[in-house]
Amino acid sequence: MQGKRNVIKRHQYADYLNVGTGETPEYVLMGAGFTTLDEEPGAQSESVKYVNEASASSSVVGYETTFPFEAEQIMEEKAIDALYTVGRNHYIGSDAEFEYVRVELWNKSTTAEGGFEARRFIVSAEISSLSGENKMTMSGNLNAVGDPVLGTFNTSTKTFTPAAAE
Repeated sequence: MQGKRNVIKRHQYADYLNVGTGETPEYVLMGAGFTTLDEEPGAQSESVKYVNEASASSSVVGYETTFPFEAEQIMEEKAIDALYTVGRNHYIGSDAEFEYVRVELWNKSTTAEGGFEARRFIVSAEISSLSGENKMTMSGNLNAVGDPVLGTFNTSTKTFTPAAAE
């Protein structure tokens, strides 16, 4: 007899986009309207084969993480509106960047009351399609800029706390 398997389901991830302006963050849930929001870590590797070895060895040397998404354009959803504005207005550079937090709702923090393990990314919003007949949809990628910051996210207060530096 096999043991119980607790497979993590998509709804056990919560994705938040900071749509705040200025110094005060305003993290909004990327839920209603988003039909897909995936993660592609994009591991980059290098191989080397030394003259005295029959096989090459590979090492991971970096990541090029993207978060492909598709969403229906629901006007009341602040995250969708913020991403739509980037594509509509052809924003580039830092004008097209956001803080994005991916929260693991199955993974409660052992150090932060009411928090869950999370990663905060700076992402550039690449809006590749605005289309539709009956319903307007939008698709693109959130492309990671630099490395993620590990920490915790409180879903009640919508605050991210970076992990303590070691």
